[in-house]
Amino acid sequence: MTVYNLGSINIDMVYRVSHLPKPGETLAAGRFSQGLGGKGANMSVAAARGAAHVRHIGAVGPDGRWAADRLLEYGIDTTHITTSVEATGHAVIYVDDAAENVIVLWPGANGVIDENQIGTALSEASPGDILIMQNETSGQVLAARMARDLGVRVVYAAAPFDVDAVQAVLPFVDMLVMNEVEAAQLEGALGVKIPDLDVDDVIVTLGAKGCRWYQNSTKLETAFDAISVDPVDTTGAGDTFTGYVIAGLDRGMPMAQAIGLATQAAALMVTRLGAADVIPDLKDIQDMKLG
Repeated sequence: MTVYNLGSINIDMVYRVSHLPKPGETLAAGRFSQGLGGKGANMSVAAARGAAHVRHIGAVGPDGRWAADRLLEYGIDTTHITTSVEATGHAVIYVDDAAENVIVLWPGANGVIDENQIGTALSEASPGDILIMQNETSGQVLAARMARDLGVRVVYAAAPFDVDAVQAVLPFVDMLVMNEVEAAQLEGALGVKIPDLDVDDVIVTLGAKGCRWYQNSTKLETAFDAISVDPVDTTGAGDTFTGYVIAGLDRGMPMAQAIGLATQAAALMVTRLGAADVIPDLKDIQDMKLG
């Protein structure tokens, strides 16, 4: 089948620092790198490296055609990536010696994706395909509604978290992915516990503690342990996890098996410095023999 990703494409500017800067502090970086990023691009690369057929729906500015070309090099269908008059989205990322990060995001072209572009892309979708979205682009509600009408499975990664955005798409979502902070924020905002959400599957990632899968249709809850590694950079780890879960499901894996594969991919990812350009492929996971 096909994975459609209405997803952000960013230029990531990563600064390696001894510690995360405090208010008013000027801090010299020990290392700088620039590369492809954005939660959407990361998930497309992860899903493609997990052997899924991925079509990315997105936009870059005149300064970002190289980013779309990079996605194409990774085997992603870029037919539905347009060039906007807006600058390409970008992120300034600080990573400290403990592998923690702080990210400042500018949406740029991601925030002006044309609705006709989304409609044209999804008109090619078939029942059983998957649509993955994050909260870094425009057009989420339109895409979710159209996908649901077409019998496409809708997966929403609720980050960066905004309760209004989540509420708007929630009626159309089949699977929700959040970290534990986002899950707590959603429960507080809606006054509803995660197991009581009207969503078939919810995955809450817990960092070094693994994740929990809530099968809300059957009221089952399953815990998955993380794999112990020495982290270098946690940037993109959650996106890698989500992309690999989607790839596993697209290939017909049961959810538990897909989560297991995604856990291995995320564990390997945090041992690498960078985002989309260093997401592991299936051979990397097999060679490392993680877990």
